Amino acid sequence: MTQAPATGYPALPLNVADMQRRKPRLLVVDDQAVNIQTLYRVFADECQVLMARNAEAALAVCDEQQPDLILLDVMMPGMDGYALCERLKADDRTRDIPVIFVTSHSDEAAESRGLDVGAVDFISKPINARIVKARVRTHLTLKAQSDLLRSWVYIDGLTGVHNRRHFDEALAREWNRALRRGSVLSVVLLDVDHFKRYNDHYGHPAGDECLRRIASEMTRHVKRPADLLARYGGEEFACILPDTGHEGAMQFARQLGTHIQELGIAHAASDTSEVVTVSLGVGTVLAPAAHGADRLLELADAQLYDAKRQGRNRACGALLTETPT
Repeated sequence: MTQAPATGYPALPLNVADMQRRKPRLLVVDDQAVNIQTLYRVFADECQVLMARNAEAALAVCDEQQPDLILLDVMMPGMDGYALCERLKADDRTRDIPVIFVTSHSDEAAESRGLDVGAVDFISKPINARIVKARVRTHLTLKAQSDLLRSWVYIDGLTGVHNRRHFDEALAREWNRALRRGSVLSVVLLDVDHFKRYNDHYGHPAGDECLRRIASEMTRHVKRPADLLARYGGEEFACILPDTGHEGAMQFARQLGTHIQELGIAHAASDTSEVVTVSLGVGTVLAPAAHGADRLLELADAQLYDAKRQGRNRACGALLTETPT
C-alpha cells in the first residue's frame, strides 16, 4: 500500500486498492448448470467467476469470498432468489453487493418484486451477451465508486489504513460471524515503544513519517482478505484476525514486531533499542459466547500492558476461554 501522497489525501483503503488490482469477483447463482456455464463463457475473460447451485451455497461463497456483484436466478429449490436477495440485504457484510436478477420471468410484477427486495437490475432469459455484459460493467463501476466514497469515512488521514471507527464496526461484525459459526477470532494491539520520546527528540513531522512507515510495513504483512488493519489511536494500531487461533496470532504478532524493528528507524531516545520497536498484545477467543467483543479487546489490551511491563519489544497473548455466568 502506498503512503499518503503529497496532496494530503490518504492512500486508497485496502479493499478498494485490492479491487483495482484484480479481476472483479462475479457470483453466478442458478440451479441449472447450463445457465451457469453460459454466463461463465460470457464473463470468464473479464471476471473471476464464482458459482453456486442454491441459496445455501451462495451464502457460503459470499461469506468466504465477498463477490463484487451477483447474478441471481429467481426460481431455485428451497430458498428462492427473492428470499436470498432479502437475506443478503439484511446482512451488513453483503448488503452493498449489487444483485442482478437473471430469470425467465419477464412480467412487470416479477421485475417489480425483484427491485423491491433490493436488486439493482433485472435481465430476462435467454440472455443477450452484449446487453448483460454492458449492465454488469455499469453496476461494477457504480459499486467501485460507491465503495471508494464510502471508504473515505473509514480511513485514517495520516497513515492511509482504516481508522478506529471502521475497526469497531468490523470487530462487531466479525464477533457476530464467529458467534454464528462457532469459530475462533483473534485481535492484536500494537503500540510503538517510547513514541513520545521519539516525537520530543526528532519532532512531530518525523513522528508522523515514522507512523506512516510502520503502517506501510504492517500493510505488507496483513495479507488475507478477511484480516483488517487499523490505526487504533495515536501510536497504536490494531489487527482483526478471523479464523486465527492463538498460536497463529502469536506468530503473526512476533513476525510483525520483527519486521518493524528491521525497518531500522533510528530511535536515539529509546531505552529499549537503538531503532524503533513495538510492543504487542494478543487476545484470542475460541468460541464467542456472551462475553461481547469488548471483553476480547480488554484481554488484548491487558496483554499489551504485560508486554510493556516485561521490557517492551515483545508480544504477549492469552486466550479468552471462560464460560460467562
